[in-house]
Amino acid sequence: MENKQGNILGTQPIGQLLLKFAVPSIIAMQVSALYNIVDQIFIGHSVGVLGNAATNVAFPLSTVCVALCLLFGVGGAANFNLCMGAGDKERARHFVGNAVALLLLSGILLSLFSFILLEPMMRFFGATPDVLGYALEYTGITLWGFPFLIIANGGANLVRADGSPKYSMMCMLVGAIINTVLDPLFIFGFDMGMKGAAWATVIGQVVSGLMVIVYLSHMKTVKLSLSDLKLSGKRVVQITSLGLAGCFNQLAMMVVQITMNNTLTYYGGKSAYGSEIPLACAGIIAKVNMIYFSIIIGISQGLQPIVSFNYGARKYGRVHDTYRLALISATVVSTLAFLCFQLFPRQITSLFGQGSEEYFRFAENYFRTFLFFTFLNGIQPITSNFFTAIGKATRGAVLALTRQIIFLLPLILILPMLIGIDGVMYAGPVADFAAAVLAFVMGFISLKQLRKMEAETNLLEE
Repeated sequence: MENKQGNILGTQPIGQLLLKFAVPSIIAMQVSALYNIVDQIFIGHSVGVLGNAATNVAFPLSTVCVALCLLFGVGGAANFNLCMGAGDKERARHFVGNAVALLLLSGILLSLFSFILLEPMMRFFGATPDVLGYALEYTGITLWGFPFLIIANGGANLVRADGSPKYSMMCMLVGAIINTVLDPLFIFGFDMGMKGAAWATVIGQVVSGLMVIVYLSHMKTVKLSLSDLKLSGKRVVQITSLGLAGCFNQLAMMVVQITMNNTLTYYGGKSAYGSEIPLACAGIIAKVNMIYFSIIIGISQGLQPIVSFNYGARKYGRVHDTYRLALISATVVSTLAFLCFQLFPRQITSLFGQGSEEYFRFAENYFRTFLFFTFLNGIQPITSNFFTAIGKATRGAVLALTRQIIFLLPLILILPMLIGIDGVMYAGPVADFAAAVLAFVMGFISLKQLRKMEAETNLLEE
């Protein structure tokens, strides 16, 4: 990219920029979500309800991977764009190198740790005796792909920050296509079952990861050297501070997922549904909701380089306009998702295989109740990532924790004690509404501050 006066992030119309950066990011996030969706669809049709339950049990580890991607990928990209906006290419290069090193190192360590504690983790994540074997079989293979998954998804943020959102999208797309082609071949053609789905996923992740590594070794705006990979304590702190919001949100989702799995298993066993039906349905709904939410996250990631660069360049009016447009776009998408979840829950569930009438009835109730306030769910992640993009890491991190930890987790524990398994369903809309209201208030205050800063900057320039 050019210097800060000529960089497109500071000159092109906001609408064009948000489309340019958000659409590839959305596609990349959709593709990432499809890894889990495609596996679950084929597993549901080949293994059945127990296979779907097993992928739900394994899901928290995938959430940890995403958390690390956001911690180091988004944190590194935000620092990179802030430095580029201020015209400091050397510091920008150092941040990219440290972010790459952190992504690679964290992926290797997570895999090793998970191999050692795999069975206890699967039990802790909510696996019943009937589900445990499937969960161990699937997760024991997918762990091999974690380092590549983390460098692919985390590095994609750095690729977008360098001004190549289309290449970032292609990295994810190629891996997903490979996974989609290999899934039916391995599962049905070679009769590999859960193992086939796992190996198809790993192979796709390896290809995506290698594509990102190739790009990062030949970036457009800066030239990386091996010395840039040497970790600096100060840079690590700066990277993690700006990546904490997204990371905390994902870790919070993992904690909630584990708690929900165990709650559904326990209270499901006391209901007419049994333990496995709620566990399987919750997994399906989480994956489907992830398809919608990946669009929201894609929009929030698309605003990051635009907001970070213009904030660093003191173009506060453009920062204000980008945040507002992203918020409107996310609300439109959220409303469409809400309509789908309310109108077509049985049809969506049937994509993942067949089951009993109790299975479909529980899924319908879960969709319509737990996701009732979906139309408000774009406000919190957009606002949280906005604060991260302007360097206000603490606000972003606190806001990221509101829905999952502050509101949803206590409700999941308390409401089932009062009304049984239905309490899990009602916890969702209450938490969504409370988090959206808080994010709206914080965002409104920030918009007023940006307008004031814009006016002050204009006076100084006159």
